[in-house]
Amino acid sequence: MKKDLKAILDYLNEQRGFDFAGYRSSIVERRIKEILSDVKCKGCSEYLHYIKEHPDKLDNLIDALTINVSTFFRDALTFEYITKNILPLIFSKKIRTHNYSLRIWSAACSTGEEPYSLSILINELLEKEDLGLDLNIFATDIDKQTLRKAQEGLYSFEQIENVKYGILKKYFIKQDESFRLSPEIKKMVNFSLYDILDKRSYAPPESVFANFDIVLCRNLLIYYNTEYQDLIFDKLYRSLAKNGYLILGDVERPTTKYQRYFKEVCECCYVYQKQ
Repeated sequence: MKKDLKAILDYLNEQRGFDFAGYRSSIVERRIKEILSDVKCKGCSEYLHYIKEHPDKLDNLIDALTINVSTFFRDALTFEYITKNILPLIFSKKIRTHNYSLRIWSAACSTGEEPYSLSILINELLEKEDLGLDLNIFATDIDKQTLRKAQEGLYSFEQIENVKYGILKKYFIKQDESFRLSPEIKKMVNFSLYDILDKRSYAPPESVFANFDIVLCRNLLIYYNTEYQDLIFDKLYRSLAKNGYLILGDVERPTTKYQRYFKEVCECCYVYQKQ
C-alpha cells in the first residue's frame, strides 16, 4: 500500500481503533480519491492534514471505506435455504435437547436489512410452529451512521423491492415514499458498533459468550487480503457453537488455512457448517 494512503489508515486506527490496513489497496485508493474530490483536497497529504484539523470528518472517511449496499432478502436463494433447511434442523435440535436459546450474529450488517430479513423469517416460522424460543440476534457494523439508519428502520422502495407482498403488508408501514419496519421486528435485533478485526474479542461484547447457532458474514471478506481473511475466519470459527452454520457471500470461501474447519452443506449457495 502506498505510503500516503497507509498514513491515513494509520491515523484512523490511532484515533478510532478501526483497522483497515488489510483492505485491498485498489479499494482504499479508489474510495479515498472520491473523498479528495468531495473535500477539495489535492492529495493524500493535504487530506491527512484536513482530517487532523477536522477530527469529526473521520466518520465520513469510515463511511466511505465501508461498503453499505444492502436490500431485504438479498440473494433470495440463500434465505430460502436458511428457512427450509437450516432453521428447521436447528429448531428440531433445540426441542430435542431442551435448549430453547437461538443465537445469531449478523456481522457487517450495514443498514440492517440482513438481520431484519432473518428476524421476519424466524418470526413467521415461530408463529407457524407455535414455538417459544429465546431469540437473540446480534447485528454489528463498524459504521455508526449505518447503524443509526438500521435502528431507525426506515427504508426506500429499492431496499424492500424483494419483499413479498404478504410480508410487506404484515411488517411494514408506508410512510410518504418510504417504508417503516414494524416495532415487533425491530426489537428482535440488538445493534452495536463492532470491528470484526478487534483483537480483544472474538465476538460482539453485547453477546457476552458468543456460541452462535448461525453467523452471517456476507460480502465482507472480499475486501480483505488473505492475511486478514484468516484473522476473520478464526474469529468466526471461535464464535460459532458446535455444528453452527456460517453463511458467506456468493464469491466467498473459507481460506486455505480454514477449509478443514468448515463443511460445505449446500451446492447452490454458500452455507458452511463448523466441523
